[in-house]
Amino acid sequence: MTGDARAVAAFGFELGLLKRVRRSGWWHAGVRDPESVAEHTMRVAQLAALIAVEEGADPQRAAFLARWHDSQETRTGDLPHTATAYLGKPDPRHITRDQTSALPDRSKTLVRQAVDEFEDATTPEAHCAQDADRLEMLLQALEYQDTGIHRVTGWIESARTALTTPTAQHIADAALSLSPLTWRDR
Repeated sequence: MTGDARAVAAFGFELGLLKRVRRSGWWHAGVRDPESVAEHTMRVAQLAALIAVEEGADPQRAAFLARWHDSQETRTGDLPHTATAYLGKPDPRHITRDQTSALPDRSKTLVRQAVDEFEDATTPEAHCAQDADRLEMLLQALEYQDTGIHRVTGWIESARTALTTPTAQHIADAALSLSPLTWRDR
């Protein structure tokens, strides 16, 4: 287990980088210090569970898929969509294979299957996790807009248009009519 433990520890250090990688697309809108990929991923996982339970899917599985959906950004950083015209879209499965190559077999399989399921989007849980990713971006854009960043309409509309589950669509519609501080008034 010594070699396996070292591989898991090394991967743990790599995953820690997600706390420092910033969601770079927001710089285009004028956000000076956008949230980290890890901060984004936390709310995506939480939203995935909520969407899944309302959709009759497995909330734990949806949250688990969401936790791995951007883990590849330790290797690429967070590339804004404008970069894909020049660099292409990185293949999450390829990156995950490289990231997990030294892990023990069970750990390797666990992570790879989660990324495959999220990317394939053939399960209800994957649909919920993908919608949570979009919904989190919409909520973040509304929060930035509320603090005076005005060039976020494109993020809001692209996220809203891409939502596939009725639950996520209803949440987005509700969010558009609320203040980000509505929760304080309850």
